Amino acid sequence: MIEGGCGISLAIDNGDTFLMSQKTAQLVIGRLLTDEELRAQFLGRPFETLAAFRDLGFDLTEREIDAILQTDKSLWTDAADRIDPRLQRCSFRSK
Repeated sequence: MIEGGCGISLAIDNGDTFLMSQKTAQLVIGRLLTDEELRAQFLGRPFETLAAFRDLGFDLTEREIDAILQTDKSLWTDAADRIDPRLQRCSFRSK
């Protein structure tokens, strides 16, 4: 463990598993923030949505899934509202 700024401990692993999983977590978080339809699905059925990512071969660890599930739900829509619309994937389905 390395002590980062603000007292944050960072796990460092020289293996490819940690790096691949971290990249996957970043990809999933990015998709949740920029894909309106996926975000709505996640907010309604969070565990099932993340399980579907794993079923598709995304390498999310149990720890990462738990961390995403424990994140304050308001973050996903609040952060998405602050992202430039040109980076957003909008849903054209009627609500």
